[in-house]
Amino acid sequence: MNNELLEALNILEKEKDISKETLLEAIENSLITACKNHFGKSDNIKVDMNPETCEYHVYAEKTVVDVVEDEVTQISLGNARMIDSKYEVGDIVNIEVKSKEFGRIATQNAKNVILQKIREEERKVLFDQYYEKEKDVVTGIVQRYVGKNISINLGKVDAILSENEQIKGEVFQPTERIKLYILEVKSTSKGPKILVSRTHPELVKRLFESEVTEVKDGIVEIKSISREAGSRTKIAVWSNDPDVDPVGACVGMNGARVNAIVNELRGEKIDIINWSDNAAMLIENALSPAKVISVIADAEEKTAKVVVPDYQLSLAIGKEGQNARLAARLTGFKIDIKSETQAREAGDFMDYENDYEEYDEYEEESYEDEGYAEDYEESSEDGYAEDYEESSEGGYAEDYEESSEGGYAEDYEESSGDAYEEKSNE
Repeated sequence: MNNELLEALNILEKEKDISKETLLEAIENSLITACKNHFGKSDNIKVDMNPETCEYHVYAEKTVVDVVEDEVTQISLGNARMIDSKYEVGDIVNIEVKSKEFGRIATQNAKNVILQKIREEERKVLFDQYYEKEKDVVTGIVQRYVGKNISINLGKVDAILSENEQIKGEVFQPTERIKLYILEVKSTSKGPKILVSRTHPELVKRLFESEVTEVKDGIVEIKSISREAGSRTKIAVWSNDPDVDPVGACVGMNGARVNAIVNELRGEKIDIINWSDNAAMLIENALSPAKVISVIADAEEKTAKVVVPDYQLSLAIGKEGQNARLAARLTGFKIDIKSETQAREAGDFMDYENDYEEYDEYEEESYEDEGYAEDYEESSEDGYAEDYEESSEGGYAEDYEESSEGGYAEDYEESSGDAYEEKSNE
């Protein structure tokens, strides 16, 4: 019997992943329950069980008294001395209880206690197992459609893919394997209830972690992600190693890595951009593949004005505004996109080269209109210039020449020459 019990416990431990100690505890509780059902109370029942051999003994502790008032908890002195002559009044005697003495109902109740404990432990083990996988990606097998929901088998438990978490247009066949993101794991009386999703942005992030080694190792970080499930996803990546190109690492050789993820998402387009701490550069990258002329970002208000070439406006906004919407979610900025023509008309954009040329033309026109240029020429020819020439010919220049010829120069020569000669003669 003990060998059979030990073998049964080992099998349950392997199949249900329930520890042997837990099963032995369940058996102990079942024996106590059986005693309670058989004797009416179990306060004095003790179970001695060997976990190695699964050999067990059930004892009822009885107090030695002169007059027995409760046969379940008391024993007479004469009966106690029949077991051992050393017993006195007040001593405790352990009387072994044989399980064969239990009736059918007590035995059935003990069995139910064991089965109930096994089911509880099984549910607990499954809950713990999948609770650890919460916010992670798992592979499931499509079983059947339950109304608009889909039942997915995850191995030991079934999950529910609700209508709201399904990508529009996706149709699955039974036995088909798909990747799922575990949203939440709830504990219920019927076992863990697992809610999964195919639309959550974290699904794409986890797929990149499983597909791209650099992301899994932390060399490349996915800084931000925005997704419209089934259509397009934008992710911003950053590399902690200057020698590693984050976009190239995520794309892979000939696009092998990103294509594997696109295939899993049934053709959903994925834009991978470089993350930047500079808000303007990040917004410019986020609007790719559209080209951007200028970005004016307000970090405090979280708003940005973007100007794009006229022919790039529809590409920047995207179909039904998708590209601009995803870029706004990715960056966290409210983005106002205008074409170059619209920005000029609104006065929000300045083409500096053209504006400087216009400014120069404006200056020339204003001078010509007001007569400054003509007056300046006339004054140069007839006014200050003539006066200067006259003064040069007959004024300061002549005075200077005269003074040079007959004034200071002569005096200097005479005085310096005579003085020198006189000194040398002396």
